[in-house]
Amino acid sequence: MMSDLAAGLSQIGLTGLAAQLPDFLSRAGKARMSSPVVLEEVVRLETLYRSQKSAERRMRSAHIGSFKPVADFDWNWPKKIDRDLIENALSLDFITARRNLVLIATNGLGKTMFSKNIAFLAVQAGLSVIFRTAAELLSDLSCDSPQRRRQRLAFYGRPDLLCIDEIGYLSYDDRAADLLFEVVNRRYERRSVLVTTNLCFADWNTIFPNATCLTTLLDRLTHHADVTLLEGESYRTFESQRDAATRRRRK
Repeated sequence: MMSDLAAGLSQIGLTGLAAQLPDFLSRAGKARMSSPVVLEEVVRLETLYRSQKSAERRMRSAHIGSFKPVADFDWNWPKKIDRDLIENALSLDFITARRNLVLIATNGLGKTMFSKNIAFLAVQAGLSVIFRTAAELLSDLSCDSPQRRRQRLAFYGRPDLLCIDEIGYLSYDDRAADLLFEVVNRRYERRSVLVTTNLCFADWNTIFPNATCLTTLLDRLTHHADVTLLEGESYRTFESQRDAATRRRRK
């Protein structure tokens, strides 16, 4: 009978209550809840359950992957870092203001880690997020079907925050630059873009050689943007060397 009741609750959309029905009925009975209190508890359970499921769906859709939390980051390692700007970005204010954020740094200084932490916090705050490397995004858009390409461009135009990671590690043709411009232009002054790159803007012509839209692309990307440069040695290299030295001492 309990399973039939749970199935009925699920059928009418009360899936959160159905998932914990035995526990709910036991608590309601022991506490001798009045009818209004029972209804209040049902509303609370359903609201919490749907909020959790929504966050899980947004997290799956974002494709953020694993990352190191900011709490573990050594702020003293980089030779140059604008901590105030990055901590303000972690508050998500730039998304509310529909601004962009560009993190420029060589390998191992934390730009992807910061990007993923910001993306995660945005999901937790109820915002829609897509996290892609530049290679993944441009590969997805480089399809032969114009209709499919329009659909993908619309897809990347919708979320509250679009994170494009690792611009600069590969070079592309001018068609790729046109596609990236389409994405940035669709979001211009509407929704935020977070970009990480290992190259200063003056060197982006090595990423997109002969791209006629490059100047306009950078203009749209940086018009309403916070741009910050991280300088220093790779912390990953330091960790690898430290771990190797530790292993040698243990032998």
